[in-house]
Amino acid sequence: MAIEELRDARGATNPLFNSNRLKLGVFGFNVSRGATITLAEGAFEADWPTVRRIGQLADAAGFEALVPVARWRGFGGPSNFNGATFETYTWAAGLAEATRHVAVLSTSHVPTVHPIVAAKQATTIDHISGGRFALNVVCGWYQPELEMFGARVMEHELRYEYAAEWLEVMRLLWTREDEFDFDGRFFHIKRGVHQPKPIQRPFPGIMNAGGSATGERFAAQQADMAFTGLPPGDSEAWRTKIDRLRDLAREFGRQPRFWTSCAVVCRPTEKEARDYLRYYVEEKGDWEAAGNLVREGIGRNHVLTPEQRERMTYRIVAGYGATPLVGTPEQIADQLVKISAVGVDGCLLLWVNYEQGLEQWNDQVMPLLEQAGLRKPFQPEAG
Repeated sequence: MAIEELRDARGATNPLFNSNRLKLGVFGFNVSRGATITLAEGAFEADWPTVRRIGQLADAAGFEALVPVARWRGFGGPSNFNGATFETYTWAAGLAEATRHVAVLSTSHVPTVHPIVAAKQATTIDHISGGRFALNVVCGWYQPELEMFGARVMEHELRYEYAAEWLEVMRLLWTREDEFDFDGRFFHIKRGVHQPKPIQRPFPGIMNAGGSATGERFAAQQADMAFTGLPPGDSEAWRTKIDRLRDLAREFGRQPRFWTSCAVVCRPTEKEARDYLRYYVEEKGDWEAAGNLVREGIGRNHVLTPEQRERMTYRIVAGYGATPLVGTPEQIADQLVKISAVGVDGCLLLWVNYEQGLEQWNDQVMPLLEQAGLRKPFQPEAG
């Protein structure tokens, strides 16, 4: 089945494959402090009533995606950033039942769950949601976390070989009607079988965020939604990166949609927005926890100058490395027009205070995106 035919088939139930030029998601609201490493007042704390309200706010506004962070332990510091977490498959199942339109994703560390178990969990959520599920596949990089499982901390290239085989097994389970044997490098399956099949045929969409050259090739080959960070700089730098990734995917005969993340600070004036950014990053940021994250996530594999480390840590505190959207509603809408113009298909959004941020977004920013032609007015079907 061709890629476009796949999108059309899954688009019947899953909004990730709809026709909006710029799709929107909410990122990281299953973990304490969300995706901003700050002690500022109003920062997100993980409790289920708040999670459900956030999911329903996004659902009612026509967002396409709810995406969690796969996390099993925090990063220390005064906030112990992400120390309290909801497991992502059950989180997605709960939100699937609490929503009606938005796609719900699980983020899965492939070393921590067998593909037979993951395939069954994903299928169950796909049925609960009526075909609105997708899976964000991650290879795992936080060594103390993987050590909790007794999982082998694999060399970088090997992680992606393991993940590719993990997905191969999962897709066989999702598509094969008969029993099958699988004898791979990492998995050995005897008489594998899986029923029922997912609602989405042949299977739910896959998201992946590959930042290294190996990770980018993996996403190009495996992902329907390739998640990438936009480099600091102007829109030409963004365009260059997206064009390069698109060309890479074409080498494998694929056309994934490209997603990125954006940290939103929206205020009536630009000065108020920039003042608040300084407040929650420079005055209230947990730089100790952010330093731990940078050391574990990047420092193990890269040598950073002090200047590089400081710039990176600032952006991590501000929003897990996301592109900042700082200013008035009009300025933020203008920035998203530029992001869309370079070939980005979707943005995962995050705020210090998700509820307040979403309410303001739905009221003040979403209409501007519709006026700009990036989105169609949301008209949920009856029932």
